[in-house]
Order: sequence, then structure tokens, then C-alpha cells
Amino acid sequence: MSAAAISVLDHISGSVSILGSLNADYTVMSHRLPNPGETVQGGPLTILPGGKSSNQAAAAARIGANVTMFGAVGEDTNADFLISRLNDAGVDTSHINHVAGPSGTTVITVDANGENTIVYSPGSNATVDLNYLHSQEATLLKSSVLGLCLESPIEVVTAAAKICHEAGIKVLLNDSPFTATLPAQLVEYADILLVNEHEMAQLLGIEEPEDSDWLACDWDVFAAQMDDFGFHEAIVTIGGDGAMVLRNRQTSHVTAVKIKPKDTTGCGDAFMGTVLAGLASGCELDQSAALASYVATYAALGSGAQASYGTAEQVRDFIEKH
Repeated sequence: MSAAAISVLDHISGSVSILGSLNADYTVMSHRLPNPGETVQGGPLTILPGGKSSNQAAAAARIGANVTMFGAVGEDTNADFLISRLNDAGVDTSHINHVAGPSGTTVITVDANGENTIVYSPGSNATVDLNYLHSQEATLLKSSVLGLCLESPIEVVTAAAKICHEAGIKVLLNDSPFTATLPAQLVEYADILLVNEHEMAQLLGIEEPEDSDWLACDWDVFAAQMDDFGFHEAIVTIGGDGAMVLRNRQTSHVTAVKIKPKDTTGCGDAFMGTVLAGLASGCELDQSAALASYVATYAALGSGAQASYGTAEQVRDFIEKH
């Protein structure tokens, strides 16, 4: 798989549009999570760039794709922080809207065992409306692929999918934050779905294996169910076991490199961003997923989301060593 992944990496040059969220992640480590009404002492506060869409844009740009980000930031200091980090990654931020009020934020508490609580405040992300979308339509239509997740208003996500799908631009939907009740139009206009194994189970009403051995399941059955649901192409990530690519009721397995992860925050977004980059550059879905497995694994060796994403050179070196 390494030779195939390097081949994809060498061809990354396509144009990617990503419409969605930009968040500042406020994180505090504590010995344990507080009970309702309780105060516990935590460690230093860290503020990192986040937002699923912003993470995906950074991951795609770092490995060489031409990425344009669409969304909104507020008028606070977080706005400059989020924009500057995307600029550092090589993302075109010139189409991001600046609005009154705060930027999107997440407040995260993590205990000594890695368990966490997360509160998401949409802030400026909630202002991304149909008027903004239509004002950016001409630029959207210049890309080869569109990436979407569900941290933006669902009607805007659906409308963006429709605009690009009808123009022949491939649409990749990350059903995250997960919802099992996707609008019928969004299912129709999204060409490819990306979910993890637990999200797939909820979406299709599948019983999860008691021993968590997903590789032993009959994935041809899952592929048929996904096809019947309306997604003829999908990628299902399965943690340390890699991913399954489902296409027209057939399946293929993408293996993952075995490592001891340091921090898995944002690894799913690194996977998504890489698939977008591969598809935009003319690579097949399974080829793009093969590279994405390496990029996401590399990210797990670092801390945070965007800060852990590798450049093309760093990813190439990682692939060659594994």
C-alpha cells in the first residue's frame, strides 16, 4: 500500500473547496470531570485552531492541494488566530466572511483517562446562510471537489451540495457531528459519504459486533445497505483497523499502520482532507483513502488537530519508514 500512497501524494495538485466551520478550541486537562454543580481544578488553558471543516482544509493544503475555505469568523481575536493558522497551512482564506459577534468555539475538558466533555458554541458559523452561499457560487464552481460536514446550517450544506453536484463537481459529505436523519436532498446530492463504523451502524440500523471485530463482518452486506440508503460510494473508517471503501455494493479494505498514538484529536479530519485532495487530483476513491490512512496516522503522533498535520515531505518520509 505504501507505493500506491506515495503515487497519490506525488499527484496532489487539484482544487478543493470546503464550506463549513472554523472554531477556537479551549481545552483544559483535569484529574477528573466535574459533577453537576461542582468545581474541579484544571491545568493550563490551551487554545488551538479547530472546527472540522477548517481542520480538513488545513490537512488538504499541507499535502499540496489548492484549497479555498468558505465560512465565517467573528470580530474577536479568535478570528485573526483562526485565519492566520489557515494561511500558514496554505489555505485561501479570502472568501471567509467576517461578521459581528464571536467566532465559533468549543470548550473541552479532558480527564486523566482521556475522557472528555465538549460544548460547541457555533458563534459566527451559524451566520453562514444562503445569501452568503450564493455570493460565493462562482468561486465554488471553480473547484474539482467540495467537502462538507454538519457544523454549518443544514439548509446551506444541502444547497451547496446541490449547486456543486449539478455542476458535475464531486461532493464528499462527512456526517459529523453525526445525524441519522439526513435530508433526502442532501443524500441525493452528496456523491460520497464519510463516516466511522459507529456512525454507519446508527445510520443503517446495524447491530455492532459484540467483540468489536469489524473486519470479521460481512461488508458486502453493509455495502448493499449503504447503496440502498442512497450512497453509492462511501468510506467507513474503523480506527486502528484502517477503513473500508464501499463502491456500488463492492468493498475494499484500506489497512492502517500500527502505532502508539499520542493524540487522536483531528485525525478523522486529516483523513477527510486527504481524500478530498486525492479526489480533486484525479485519484480513485480507494487510492485517496490509502494515502489518507497514512496522513491520519501521522497526525496521531502529534498533539492537537491542525498542529499535528504533516506536509507532503513529512508524510512521504513517514510512508517510506512504514
